[in-house]
Amino acid sequence: AQEAFGYEMALIMFFSFIVNILLARFTPLKYIFLTGHHTMFMSMLVAVILSTAGITGTMLVAIGSILVGSLMVIMPALAQKYTEKVMGTDQLAMGHFSTFSYLISGFIGSKFGDTSRTTEDMNVPKSLMFLRDTPVAVAVTMAIFFLFASIFAGGDFVETVSGGQNWVVFTFIQSLTFAGGVYIVLQGVKMLIAEIVPAFKGISDKLVPGAKPALDCPMVFPMAPNAVLIGFLSSFAAGLVAMGIQGMFDWTIIVAGVVPHFFVGGAAGVYGNATGGLRGAILGSFTQGLCISFLPMLLLPVLGSIGLEATTFADFDFGVVGLILGWIVS
Repeated sequence: AQEAFGYEMALIMFFSFIVNILLARFTPLKYIFLTGHHTMFMSMLVAVILSTAGITGTMLVAIGSILVGSLMVIMPALAQKYTEKVMGTDQLAMGHFSTFSYLISGFIGSKFGDTSRTTEDMNVPKSLMFLRDTPVAVAVTMAIFFLFASIFAGGDFVETVSGGQNWVVFTFIQSLTFAGGVYIVLQGVKMLIAEIVPAFKGISDKLVPGAKPALDCPMVFPMAPNAVLIGFLSSFAAGLVAMGIQGMFDWTIIVAGVVPHFFVGGAAGVYGNATGGLRGAILGSFTQGLCISFLPMLLLPVLGSIGLEATTFADFDFGVVGLILGWIVS
């Protein structure tokens, strides 16, 4: 997609941020969307779908910029009720185009959950107290996932992927690498939040009075670390269930990817936990896991030649926006 629409995507990204600032300045939606890679993804999605309708050049960039810039303030606003409940403040917003995942998880938690028992109240046996440390829990969980995958793939195949390294050693190193990456993300988020709120006061005073930064989904991870792990497992389980259903009906199978199910599922678990405790975290993240498994499948037909490669966008908002935009341009 970048090879085909890189120029249009870059222009849409640039002008959509200007649209974002203007909307935040002159409307009640005071959100500044700061998740750059998701702005890029949404700009790419819009460019691809508009191009399938024969829209090109200046018109494509103009329509795309207005659309993406509008989404950059609308989506954080939609989730703000639940985000405030999660973060304990209204000065931060969710800037991640999986907003509908968090809305659904928060809603499911509020309707079917039980706030009397949260994920952080779980009783862990003394022999397993080390699992209360998030990086350790992630490392152990991922070691199990990687071990199962390696067994099914076969030791010989894994050793070709690892460059000759013993497949068991490679499996455990990968799990520790993943856990280390998550730890870096968590610490980085804590540092970012500590710095960005005071820094944003300057923007609020000068450019956009009352502006609120909309940040990436790991922003919520430190609020309920257990919910992140439970949300990931529930979301991934939903992805596996969806793969079974898709295979049963001979549909395109959307592979349950660890990255979307960990980050989006984990954040959805935090939202479900905030509104419905442990049960809300499980049900909310499982529900959104089904959504991010079936929506990408439905999105494939509107992606033109990219869709023909059986490649699609993973997150919830891309499915919703892509399907609506695809229907409009058709």
